[in-house]
Amino acid sequence: MSARQLSGRKASSRADPILVATASEAVLRAGATQRQHFRQDVRVDKKGRIDLVTEVDLAIERDFRAMIGERFPDHAVLGEEFGEYVPTSSSASHCWVFDPIDGTVNYAHGLPIFCASLALEINGTAVVAAVYDPMREELFTAERGEGARLNGRPLHVSKCDGLVDAMLCTGFPYDVHETVDEVIGLFGDFIGVARAVRRLGSAALDLCYVADGRFDGFWEQRLHPWDMAAGALLVAEAGGTVSTLSGGQFSSRDGSIVASNTHLHSLMLNRIDSRSSI
Repeated sequence: MSARQLSGRKASSRADPILVATASEAVLRAGATQRQHFRQDVRVDKKGRIDLVTEVDLAIERDFRAMIGERFPDHAVLGEEFGEYVPTSSSASHCWVFDPIDGTVNYAHGLPIFCASLALEINGTAVVAAVYDPMREELFTAERGEGARLNGRPLHVSKCDGLVDAMLCTGFPYDVHETVDEVIGLFGDFIGVARAVRRLGSAALDLCYVADGRFDGFWEQRLHPWDMAAGALLVAEAGGTVSTLSGGQFSSRDGSIVASNTHLHSLMLNRIDSRSSI
């Protein structure tokens, strides 16, 4: 296993408690808005052929940006709907990476599998994470070096050590129509060796479920920072391992992720590598 992967818990560098509290408050507020408008008559627009955005996504992100602008005017914000904002008066060592609704397609179709996802990166490293699923009232939180929690309960990855006993999860990128052979090929390879493979439609929740031991591993490619910044920290702080698809050091900006309970990581990477060499 590459030493450059993000594995397990690191030495503590406690974040300011105000920042930790803000992360939880932000996703709880977002979740309340999501639930209020769920299965209501909301406007849905297309950002791409199959990529959707609702008026709820936009309203939540505007509210979040206003909160950060008022409380931390020297912080940057990177959000799915309005891109990156960097204050001109600061080098912006702090960057909030936010997805107002992770699982927008599910949300627009009335499927109750979605969340709000938020990470605070300091100098490019995630130090705080908060993900909230309003339909199940589950708040996942992590602080670098301090572990991961679900509604205050410590999280731990699973102990599964063989793919035949593993339940894995993945997602499909928005260009799947153009890359179907590549995406489904790898999906099929894992179906052939794992107990089960699921596809839920929310990368942030998929990663939370790895952190909580519900899934044993997750992989996906062509993701954005807001899809995985928070979830990756949750997995690592719950004792798991996170890397790129090639096994390199994870970065929320690199676009791909493999997250596991650590025991399965090299097995998953070997399976991915064998597919890429075909």
